[in-house]
Parts: sequence; structure tokens; C-alpha cells
Amino acid sequence: MRKMNEISFKPIGIIHSPFKEPKGIPIQPAVAEGIEGQVEVFPEYAEGLEDIGGFSRIFLIYQFHLSEGYHLKVKPYMDNKKRGVFATRAPSRPNPIGVSVVELLKVEGSTLYIMNVDIVDGTPLLDIKPYVPEFDIHEVKNIGWLEKNVHKLPSSGDDGRFTE
Repeated sequence: MRKMNEISFKPIGIIHSPFKEPKGIPIQPAVAEGIEGQVEVFPEYAEGLEDIGGFSRIFLIYQFHLSEGYHLKVKPYMDNKKRGVFATRAPSRPNPIGVSVVELLKVEGSTLYIMNVDIVDGTPLLDIKPYVPEFDIHEVKNIGWLEKNVHKLPSSGDDGRFTE
């Protein structure tokens, strides 16, 4: 097996939201409807925001900075059975990286005003990408173990299991 080099990332900004801790946060943007936040992009990356205001939705790629350690089997939200971490969206992962699609309301300088935020305040931002339905929406035949549990999404929130 080939040994891989360690990869490191430098945050390009900070995500701000009304959530001061993970517990109680909606677990997906789909149930964070109407929750507003801001993305503060550091000045040295501000030029890269040119033209982003033309998109109504964006991907935020960020670090789960409050997640400590990981297990390859986790008990995900909306289920009581342990599952392989890569078959979940749990924040405790070998590389604690999160992805959320949020609505972009407006851009002022190097601040993005966003809505439908499911991210804790102070989260380090790693990247931003435009959401394009023609690229990002695909027909789905199976959603694995979530098939029997996805109906629980509207009533599910972070219960602290990954930060306690």
C-alpha cells in the first residue's frame, strides 16, 4: 500500500451563525430553513468572491473544529444502530470536513449573508463553490439505511453525541 503524505488546509474565513454550540443545531440545511448567518472571508481571499453574488446557492466546505477524534462505526442521528462513518454525515470523521448547501442572500465586501445555516458559530471555512442544479442534482435510486429514517429529519437536531 502506498503511503500518502499528510494534507493540511488553511481556513479562508469564518462562518457565523446563531448557534454557539453544536447541541440543538439542525442536522441538515433542509431543516434550518430561515436561519441566517454570515461568512466572513479573510481579506487576502476577498478577490476570489468576484461573481459569487450571481448564484442563489453555494456550497460551504468547512472543518468540524469541535469534533474530537473519530470512530469508524458511529450511531448517526436518526438511527440507533452503529453504521460505517462513511455511510453517515456524522461530524466525527477521520478528516472532520463538513459540506452544506446554503442560500446566498447578498455579498457586501468580503462578507456573505446566507440563510438555512446548520453550522456552529466560529466554524473555519475551507472553501466555497457555486451550487449549480445542472451539475449537482442527480437521480437517486437508493439512499441506504436512511430510506427507513429520513422521515425523522424535521424533528432531529444535534443531541451532542459527537462532542460529549
